[in-house]
Amino acid sequence: MMRLHNLRPRPGSRHRAKRLGCGESSGHGKTSGKGNKGQKARSGGSIRLGFEGGQMPLIRRLPKRGFNNAAFHKHYAVVNVSDLSALKAGTVVNEQLLRESNLIRGHFTGIKLLGDGELKHALEVQVDKVSATAREKIEKAGGTVTLREARRIETSEADIASSPTEPDTAAATTKPRVKKTKSRKKNSE
Repeated sequence: MMRLHNLRPRPGSRHRAKRLGCGESSGHGKTSGKGNKGQKARSGGSIRLGFEGGQMPLIRRLPKRGFNNAAFHKHYAVVNVSDLSALKAGTVVNEQLLRESNLIRGHFTGIKLLGDGELKHALEVQVDKVSATAREKIEKAGGTVTLREARRIETSEADIASSPTEPDTAAATTKPRVKKTKSRKKNSE
């Protein structure tokens, strides 16, 4: 019967460590399995991945084409409703408070609130994005959710509406272009 005190590893699964540099009688020879001389035989000598001995590497020989959207990806800091339950009732939850309480850190485009967990008291939350579940849970507890991004859009629309608009007189006065052709003169001599 198998018990904890008589457990053994499978035969052959464990073996002695390969002790290198212990001379010819170690069973690994004079050079410890590293061959004769050269960069790879030296202590600390290693060749980086993709190095082709100075030849132009394959990754640099192949043409780079196409577009990758990764550089324009927006990264949001994620906060769950359960994270907010530790805060006092009536607190205004904004980016500064979340950073001070170490719920978010680093660089990001904005803050997104997700609905994992429960909330028992009212909070005033200011974030950039919010899931429907999170909004429902906060409003059910008596709190409010305001979107920071929406405020920026509203102000920019208000600025556009307040600026005086001038009719595009330049477009009205321009005449359509007529293609000119060169006429060939014939010599009548």
